[in-house]
Amino acid sequence: MKINPNGFREYDARWIFEKDIDIEGITNLGKGLGTQIIGHTKKNNPKVIVGHDYRSYSEKIKKALSEGLVSTGCNVEDIGLSLSPMVYFAQFNLKSDAIAMVTASHNENGWTGVKMGIKKGLTHAPEEMSELKNITLENKFKSGKGSLKKINNFKNIYTHDLIKNNKINKKIKAVVACGNGTAGIFAPDILRGIGCDVVELDCKLDWSFPKYNPNPEDLEMLHAISKSVKANKADIGFGFDGDGDRCGVIDEKGNEIFSDKIGLLIARNLAPKYKNSKFIVDVKSTGLYSKDKVLTENKCKTIYWKTGHSHIKRKVNTEKALAGFEKSGHFFFNQPLGYGYDDGINSAIQVCHLLNNQNKKISELIIELPITYQTPTMAPFCKDEEKYGVVNDMVKEVQKIQRENNKIDNQKIVEILTVNGVRFSLEDGSWGLIRASSNKPSLVVVTESPTSDDRKRKIFEFIDSLLQKTGKIGEYDQKI
Repeated sequence: MKINPNGFREYDARWIFEKDIDIEGITNLGKGLGTQIIGHTKKNNPKVIVGHDYRSYSEKIKKALSEGLVSTGCNVEDIGLSLSPMVYFAQFNLKSDAIAMVTASHNENGWTGVKMGIKKGLTHAPEEMSELKNITLENKFKSGKGSLKKINNFKNIYTHDLIKNNKINKKIKAVVACGNGTAGIFAPDILRGIGCDVVELDCKLDWSFPKYNPNPEDLEMLHAISKSVKANKADIGFGFDGDGDRCGVIDEKGNEIFSDKIGLLIARNLAPKYKNSKFIVDVKSTGLYSKDKVLTENKCKTIYWKTGHSHIKRKVNTEKALAGFEKSGHFFFNQPLGYGYDDGINSAIQVCHLLNNQNKKISELIIELPITYQTPTMAPFCKDEEKYGVVNDMVKEVQKIQRENNKIDNQKIVEILTVNGVRFSLEDGSWGLIRASSNKPSLVVVTESPTSDDRKRKIFEFIDSLLQKTGKIGEYDQKI
């Protein structure tokens, strides 16, 4: 039995299949999860929804996971090939006690993982992951008599739920790109269903991902969408990740729009109708939310919070926020717009509503926002066992620079946010972020400046020089 303890990450579980975890390890994970669910729900036979993404080995992994769950007494209901949000939706629709989705999302082939949750609309937080890790690695399993039941055609129920209240009357031509991932059998039909003229790009399921990973932050995927938008004279391009909980956006000119800016446009579109609302954004997101005039006029409040779909989901839930936006493309819509969890297709639908309501092209709406110069999300390699220590050192280093009134590109540090790594803001509103990745052996670096591209670069150079001095940093996945 093989199960690498490092696979239990901050809020989901990820391993390279067979190298870090074997089939028996997966079954034990199911036993651990089943034991945890029974402990939390105080039920001997809780109902657990399971689903899987379209990787060659995902169904086999789901079967082993389900066997583990059933052995503890869980009644498992299997909805088949799914998107993560479809599994989240099933918890509400089928009134289940918990969920487990077998997916490694946008990670490269070879990876597997599980996104799981007990409370409706939420996924595991670090405390629950830690508890699950202990139960699983110490074999503290309950034993019971559960059952396994297949639920057929649940895809139709999920699809209908997204279409029914979201019809648009403007004909929007949308390129829908799925990188041959699971969203390919969902997104085109749903967006056609609400009234879009859909151009499909790499929507045929192919678990070898022949072109690129289905990841809307991946420049290769974004360039392919851009090309298709221009060739088809489309109004917008949408890119979905491997398990359909994230969405990336390309404007009608073929330019990528970072998801935090799309979130701000959606928040601006919602604010007049939902005054006094709260919006949650992650620490990688643009600084524009805090001073936005439309949000301020409508008495809306923005809270910056920890990066990670599980963290933002929980904050949206506890703050009863209308929506949450993450720079990686996870968007969360609470009632009446959604159930609080992240659904990439619902995110695309909200962008369609935005275009439907405003008589402007998406590029014109973006121009109305103040210009900022922003880096992509950059991830330098850093070992899992070292990354949090490196980030703690960075927090101290940045606090010391502020204390000593040292300047970065002639700017003082005026604010430091440490809810997740360290985000420091300068006098002109420029900022830089260093945090540990939650699901890979790497750090995350982002910088933004409302003043100039040069300042954005200077902040990056400052961060990079601090990191290089640690001697614990490897290659970046991408760099400005």
